[in-house]
Order: sequence, then structure tokens, then C-alpha cells
Amino acid sequence: MFKTDHNMPRRFTPMKVIFMVVVFVMIAGGLSLLVMYLWNAILPETIGVKPLNFWKAAGLLLLAKILFGGLGKLFGGKRIQKRKEWRKKWMQMSSEERKEARLRWKEHCRNRKAGKE
Repeated sequence: MFKTDHNMPRRFTPMKVIFMVVVFVMIAGGLSLLVMYLWNAILPETIGVKPLNFWKAAGLLLLAKILFGGLGKLFGGKRIQKRKEWRKKWMQMSSEERKEARLRWKEHCRNRKAGKE
């Protein structure tokens, strides 16, 4: 019914950007509160460390992300690039090639579920 051009870049409207920022802040705040609560409930009595406040918990989360997860091209990394490459490859495939790729993917998933890989 509606024609969509899959090659057009997505547009970020101001409302989308504001929504994404609000969601990010809420998730980061919630995770910081969770870390603060767990730290303060367990560690001070167990090993005698000082309790954390909200901002120290947020800093601890950021430090853990940097040390253990890296920043990967600032939060997206190779995953986003791989997804774009796969999408471009998929759009260039014929319908027969797409069917074959779907069948191979289903077989791959079945093998992983069965523990064959």
C-alpha cells in the first residue's frame, strides 16, 4: 500500500531525540539506583566498605563499562556496522538467494538448539 524507500536514512526529529534522551537517563538512573541499593545492602556489612551514593554508583557503572565492555565506536561498535553490511547484502540478493539464506539460517538455529555446534 505505502511505498517505502529502504535506502533513505532515518530522520531524527526533535521529539525522537528528546524521547531517546529521556529513556537513556531513566535507564541509567535506574541501573545506578540498583547498583547503589545492592552495594549498600550487601558490601558494607560483609567486607566493611563505605556505602555508595547515587553519583558514585553511576560512576562505578561507567567505569565498569569502560573497563569490561569498552566504548566500541561510542556505544554501537561493530554490531551496527555488521548489521548495515548484512542489510546491504540482503537487499542485493535475488528472491531465490534470500530463500536459500533463510533455509540455512533455520538449519543453523536448529543445530545450535540441539547442541550440534
